[in-house]
Amino acid sequence: MSVAFVLGNGLSRKPIPFDPLKKIGKVYACNAVYRSHTPDYLVAVDAKMVNEICQAGAQLRMPVWTTPNRAYKKFKKLNYFEPSLGWSSGPTALWLCCSHNHQLVYLLGFDFLGTDQGKLNNIYGDTDNYKKNSDVATYHGNWNRQTAIILQKNGLKKFCRVIPDAGQVFPAEDLKKYTNYTKYKNKTNGYQKPFSITTYKME
Repeated sequence: MSVAFVLGNGLSRKPIPFDPLKKIGKVYACNAVYRSHTPDYLVAVDAKMVNEICQAGAQLRMPVWTTPNRAYKKFKKLNYFEPSLGWSSGPTALWLCCSHNHQLVYLLGFDFLGTDQGKLNNIYGDTDNYKKNSDVATYHGNWNRQTAIILQKNGLKKFCRVIPDAGQVFPAEDLKKYTNYTKYKNKTNGYQKPFSITTYKME
């Protein structure tokens, strides 16, 4: 079975080690992940992030995918979504992953909601081209809707969302109705071992 990991940048992803994932399957990531890691595919749709990525030359080290923009013509080796989905980076990375025909897809850091205090939930908060950690959380509705569309259109694939046991977690009621959205309660099953985390469960 072909396995892939799609990395959102919610805080729940922070304790999950990156390197072991690449030994198990392809890794699709978003935005500032390139600063410390080299995923198999990097997706960015925000113009400021695309400029940062290209100015750092990351697109020369890994495949970078983005939406068409005349301002990017000066950058070499960019891959474009044509036509543009008009989606956020996380769901767009998930869409790219599904186009590569993996059968089992893990969603890591897809927290949807803000922190327990209703503030920004992002590993890269307070860094260049990101909001401040003190900012009000971004509305999750578009992320949820876009993710649901992908689940609906990829009924033969299995999607496993990794979530923390504690803290505020978006229940993803709209996703649970899809039979390919798998819920795991057994913390000792084989799917847990790649993450080396005992405080996480599969929803």
